Amino acid sequence: MKYKLLKTQKKFLEVPHNLELDVCVYQGGFGSGKTWAGSLLGTLLCLKFAGINGLCGAQTYSLVRDTTLNAYFEHFENFGLQEGNDWQFIKSQQKIVFKNGSNILFRHFDEPNKLKSLNLGFAEIEEMSDIPEATFKMLLGRMRQKKRKGWKDFKYRIFGHTNPQSKRGWIYKNFADNKKPNYRLVLAPSTENIYLPKDFCENLKSAYDENYYKRNVLGEFDEDNCPLVVPNFGNENIQKINYLDWCDLHISCDFNVDPMCWILAHIDNHKVYFFDEIVLENTTTSRTCEEFAKKYPYHKGKIIINGDASGDNRTCVSEYTNYMLIRNFFAQKMKRNVEFHLRQFNPPIKNRVAAFCSMIKSMDGQRKILIDPKCEKLIYNLNNLKYREGGSTIDIPTYWAIKNNKELKFLSHPFDAASYLVEYYFPIV
Repeated sequence: MKYKLLKTQKKFLEVPHNLELDVCVYQGGFGSGKTWAGSLLGTLLCLKFAGINGLCGAQTYSLVRDTTLNAYFEHFENFGLQEGNDWQFIKSQQKIVFKNGSNILFRHFDEPNKLKSLNLGFAEIEEMSDIPEATFKMLLGRMRQKKRKGWKDFKYRIFGHTNPQSKRGWIYKNFADNKKPNYRLVLAPSTENIYLPKDFCENLKSAYDENYYKRNVLGEFDEDNCPLVVPNFGNENIQKINYLDWCDLHISCDFNVDPMCWILAHIDNHKVYFFDEIVLENTTTSRTCEEFAKKYPYHKGKIIINGDASGDNRTCVSEYTNYMLIRNFFAQKMKRNVEFHLRQFNPPIKNRVAAFCSMIKSMDGQRKILIDPKCEKLIYNLNNLKYREGGSTIDIPTYWAIKNNKELKFLSHPFDAASYLVEYYFPIV
């Protein structure tokens, strides 16, 4: 099968200098072909340089397994490479081995010290902005595989792909602001990809807020350096919301002992109305159910449970799941049934953030999330929840930070509860 590469993809694959090491970041919007191009490069290097040692990794292994590994398998099929003959995947070692002796290890970077003994010819980094700069520098020191006879025009290569980040991040510092001659930054807007479905980018433009669209579709660095997770939240999203006892009442749950966070909402006309919250410290699911029953004992409409998919898993402290406890409480104590609208697995955090931000304020200025002032902890989250500086990982307070400032314990959990509901009913497809 012949590939017709996009202009940016060719720029990413081809090395324009004669230095021994090439380091390149493919930064682009959704659907710009980042992972596809990265796995293509890894495949070509393994086929061209027999016996090369490669590493493909991300901060979490699930990202490698669910995304990058499948992209490699797709290329193998398109190239006509036969599993068991031309290549094989050794699951116990998480490694692809080629007939010509090349191999690719698939690893997470959460414990970078375990990678220090590797001698590599290339390394591929998925979601490069998620890893610390120290891990990147450690990988530079792994580019030391002995060159083999017949490796004409060989260069050590580190290449990564990522969604755009702010100008405070280490990627901007190393690849745009003060880059070395062999450091390359390739920018790829989603709009360049002619193979995307018709109106793909226009649909995203109508769905996303302005900042999110510029970063994740146009591929631009964040000019405003805004670290807030929900940057367009404002007073326009806050107003008195009437509780309606005849309407469907949604309870969206985030389960923690300290604090437990449930956000209550009505949904009508493609808008979400958060009218109350139940946030309790040092508590249990059963006690939180009792608190709800005290506040809303006579609700006439449906009660629908949304929230964290992991709440349907058993824990070591109970034979029941959190959602089984809720079902039993409502049946036995309130003499009524509840409905459960849950995903089988939780979506990636960035999916929840994208859906929530698009409802807070879309590109055309519409605000489809309204919040009652008594949802104090949720409002506190939207005003204070931030990304780690220069990256795309939400800055969750550490244990020691919470010990010094108790208020920090309420960061992230109310937002998690609210965003589970929003992403379930209004996902960005």
